[in-house]
Amino acid sequence: MAITALPPSTDADIARVTEALAMITPRWNVRIMLALSGPPLRYSELAAKLSWLQAGQLHPKLTSLCDAGLVERTEHTGRHVTYGHTERGAALLLVLPVIVTWAEEYLETAERSLPAIEQIEDSLTLLTRRHAAAILWVLKSREEVSGRALARIVMPDSDSTNVYPPLRQLVADGLVDTEGMGRPYRLSAAGAGLGPVLGTLSAWSAGQPLAQAAHHPVWGLPQAKPAPKSWVSSQSRPSPAGLPPGRTVEAAPSWNNRDLFSHATPARPKAPIQAGGPRR
Repeated sequence: MAITALPPSTDADIARVTEALAMITPRWNVRIMLALSGPPLRYSELAAKLSWLQAGQLHPKLTSLCDAGLVERTEHTGRHVTYGHTERGAALLLVLPVIVTWAEEYLETAERSLPAIEQIEDSLTLLTRRHAAAILWVLKSREEVSGRALARIVMPDSDSTNVYPPLRQLVADGLVDTEGMGRPYRLSAAGAGLGPVLGTLSAWSAGQPLAQAAHHPVWGLPQAKPAPKSWVSSQSRPSPAGLPPGRTVEAAPSWNNRDLFSHATPARPKAPIQAGGPRR
């Protein structure tokens, strides 16, 4: 069933991303997924890595992650059970560095540098606001939209005034800008910078290679237009010349999941959010 008045393919895309965010945003879920990096663990081994979780908190979290298809429970014998990532859960870990990169640029403040795990959790909290994904999608597609028009697109079966609370929250979070009451809404620099995050989440939730994020119809990288060639009536053939030396490509830095628990980067906000996500 359609949740917005957008085209069915876009509506389905937003629904998948919203569902993906709902899987990983609940408290401790990302930390549990990171603790499971590596070989499968027994329950006691996993609990030892998450010793700050209170008794009774880990089991229901593991159950929900298993139900979501991110964690696999393997029963070797009656008394030997291990937990590990599914293939889908392992692929999700590759999304996390993309979120950290966005958070380092837009959530950091000069007063305090956050560990990477907190950057991820704060970013996910912003994106799981009610109707946030749909509103961001529309603003990215149409640049500037009035509140009434957004209401007709994002929540067509609801009263138009219901769009303003989530809009005000997105403005407070620094993802959306407006010049005042009655003026249209548009993405802020931080909101527009979510392209790699939402594009990667879209690819992951659709079961596609994460490289497809660059080709997302809304959040993908803009395609450069080829420069027009100058027309010359008669061109002389150039004499053969030696080929330039091949360009070397720097290797991408390797990502270590353990860095998420201790990572701290210097604050360098290019467009800091005035009222960002919650801080713990």
